[in-house]
Amino acid sequence: MLLSFDDAYADHFEYVFPILEHEHIQGAFYPPVKAVTEHTVLDVNKIHFILASTPEDNFPVLLNEIKQLILTNTDEFGLKSYDEYFKELAVANRFDPAEVIFVKRLLQVALPEVLRKRMADILFEKIVGIEESAFSRELYMSVDQIKCMVDCGMHIGSHGYDHYWLGSLPREKQEFEIKKSIEFINEVGGDVDNWTICYPYGDRNKETIQLLKENGCKLGMTTDVDLADLTDHEGDAIFNLPRLDTNDLPKDANAPVNQWY
Repeated sequence: MLLSFDDAYADHFEYVFPILEHEHIQGAFYPPVKAVTEHTVLDVNKIHFILASTPEDNFPVLLNEIKQLILTNTDEFGLKSYDEYFKELAVANRFDPAEVIFVKRLLQVALPEVLRKRMADILFEKIVGIEESAFSRELYMSVDQIKCMVDCGMHIGSHGYDHYWLGSLPREKQEFEIKKSIEFINEVGGDVDNWTICYPYGDRNKETIQLLKENGCKLGMTTDVDLADLTDHEGDAIFNLPRLDTNDLPKDANAPVNQWY
């Protein structure tokens, strides 16, 4: 079993790391570089807190805010209509209803990058109302905390620089994301000869995997839900390893056996 922790949340240092250290277990941690080093808040986390700060009965107001922002920016960015985006993106998954998935997908990947950031910033400031740098310092680990974990034997891998959907980027931007994260692993004292990646959002393509091979990556972990078959050496299996989410595991010590064990 390998325990992996994405996004460098401060909770990982405060709660997870002491338990791993006490139990002599090595965890694998995947920090997004820019959030840690430049005290920004990942767009994915801005979206999480926008959603968390919106009561269910106020969700139509949030959707209307988004609709107005799309209308305002349609000519500048050549956008489709709000209804077209909603029909395309509002598909429920195992964790979230359709409306929540719509907001996440729209602001994470569907709109042009510049507009995604603009809209996330506007909504974060309006709905969450906390200054970004201060929020970031509370939400994520510091560089010194990550160095401390490395000194205690934890594994630090790549989770990109800007936490982009790698498969949506041209090759040059993918290479930048990968190389910047290798530099960070080296900066915090991690093992750049045996580095691994956890793809942001699980997203990758053939170019991603080719770049990982060229830069000496040992394995890649996805968000695909399954047990990993480490005996499969065919093709690029080692760069497409599935994982179980904590939500896939029983929460109660007396829970019945489930499909994963």
